[in-house]
Formats: sequence, C-alpha cells, structure tokens
Amino acid sequence: MDLGFEFQYPWALLLLALLPLYSWLRGRVGKAAALTYPDTSLLDGLGRPVREQSGRLRAFLRLLTAALLIIALAGPRTANKEIERETEGLDIMMVVDLSWSMMALDMSTPRAEVTRWQASQSVIYDFLSKRPDDRIGAVVFSGKPYLLSPLTINKIWVEKGIDRMHIGIIQETGTAIGEAVAMAVDRMKNTKGKGSKVIILLTDGDDNMSKAILPVPAAELAAALGIRMYCIGLGKDEPTVLPRFDTRTGQLYRDVLGKTIPMQTINPANYEMLGKMAKVANGRFYRALDQNQLSRVYEEIDRLERTEVRIRESVVYESYRLVWAALAGVLLLLELGWGLLRPRAP
Repeated sequence: MDLGFEFQYPWALLLLALLPLYSWLRGRVGKAAALTYPDTSLLDGLGRPVREQSGRLRAFLRLLTAALLIIALAGPRTANKEIERETEGLDIMMVVDLSWSMMALDMSTPRAEVTRWQASQSVIYDFLSKRPDDRIGAVVFSGKPYLLSPLTINKIWVEKGIDRMHIGIIQETGTAIGEAVAMAVDRMKNTKGKGSKVIILLTDGDDNMSKAILPVPAAELAAALGIRMYCIGLGKDEPTVLPRFDTRTGQLYRDVLGKTIPMQTINPANYEMLGKMAKVANGRFYRALDQNQLSRVYEEIDRLERTEVRIRESVVYESYRLVWAALAGVLLLLELGWGLLRPRAP
C-alpha cells in the first residue's frame, strides 16, 4: 500500500527561507573603496559593493545548488505499507445433495419460483465469498457421490463447479448420504495443518442408496478423524409435490399456460438421522424451511467456524536523498565550469 511521498526531517526545509534573504543581501553588502579624491563626484558609485561579473546565471546556479542540498538534508522518501497475513485456515468440505427432490419449489417467494437447488446455490456462493482464507472443496451426490472439487483456496474454481451443476446431471437416482460423507472424509483424512476440519452436509432427503457405509457410521468415521459435521435438512416437514423437469438441462417443464407440471409427491428429509450424525460428529443440526432460513444457517456456521488471522504491518521507506544530492553536485560542477569560462573581474 503506497503511503505517498514525505520528508524524514521536514523542519530542514525551513532553511529554504534563507535563500531569498541571501540573494537580497548579496547585492547590498560588500567592501567600499578606500582611496580619497578631491572631487568625489567623479568617483560616484565606486563605493558601492563589489559585484561578481560572471553574470546572474552563476548566482542562480549557486542558489539552486543550495536549495537541492537542503532538500537532500530533509530526507525525501516514499513510504509503502506492507501487510502480511498469517492464517490458520479451516478445511471445509461441502457435501451437497443433487437428487431429484432438490427441484421442489417450496423455496419460492410470492414474486418468483425458486427450487431447492437454486436457493442452495445462492447461499453457497455467499458462503464462499466470506471464507477467503480457508480451503474449501465439494462433493455432490444423488444415488452416487462425485468429487466436484478437492480442497482448494481457489474459491472461483469451486463456485464455477457449483454453477455447472443441475439436477439430473448425476444419472444414478436416489440419495447416498452415507457414501457422500465417507468420500468427503476420505478427501480430508490426510490433509495437513493446524486448522479445524469441517463437513457441511446439505440434503433434503433420506439415505436410500448407500451400501458401503451408512450415514451415522460415516459421521462416526468423521469424528474419529477429528472432523466436525454440520447437517442441514432442507425443505418443509411434509410431503411436497415435485414438478416435472428436463434431466438433461435441469429446466422445468410447463404447460401452455406457463404453469409447472406436477410429477410426483416426495417425502421430507430424515431429520432424526441428520440430528444423530451431527451429534456424533460434534457438530450441529439445522432445519431450513425456506431460503431465508437457509441463509441464516450458513451465516451461523460462518460465525461458529472463524479463521484465526494475524496481520503484521510494516512500513518500508525508499530514500531519494542521494538523488537530490547528486543533482546538487551536478549544478555545483556547472557553476564551477561557468566560473572558469566567465572569470570574475578584478
């Protein structure tokens, strides 16, 4: 951070005020003539101060040289503030549900239709923007989990990955919560660093596809490795109508009047199971019935999992004293050279 130009000893610049005084006195103080004449009118003016005959340029060069030396004495310099951030960032794996039920419209507002997935995307983007010093990765799942991003400090990469996702992009249907959490644990088990390790699970359903490891044992595995879990159950606690949509694009189908076409009724998330997972893994369980509640959940997690940041500030100075002194030396040589070419009259 550039703090600008300054002088180390600004009081020295007061000496510049002496230069005009010297210039004024120089032509008025000198040696008077010592000879006596009977008629002083013939020698009128001989008693005036003796003036240098090498011209005004030499006097100007001398004054300018003195001015540059005074500026050099004042210590001209520029100051730059250097800020060093020492952080012990967290490792955060987001485990996000991409099952078909995430197309439910119970996140809608009176002004706009909003699917569960659209609401989740918006909140996740905001969460990423608030965690500049953490490594964040993501696992997405439906009937099978996939690693969307390993742990990385590059939040733009994670955000672009989330942006590319849509409901239906994972061909295996169903919900494999246990295996998704296990994949997140596997990606975190060998990470180094003193910071905390956190998994944030966001789902709106119940596990019906995990075979290798079930949800609660997966949470126990996370706890054994010192990984804390926050579990978020999304959606209303009642059966919800799922609209028809294009699994190739994630776009809703609509009738000729522009209304969504119902496809089936889906059940709410298994909140009891999510609560057990959070308790086992030393975390917390949350329910989010709409987008505002979901935003508040992520805001609370953001407050609970703060990154320790130590900031050291130092100011580095770059001195220009030698530059000004060198300029003064050049002018001094010019004055001396001019004096040799235009010697002073006797």
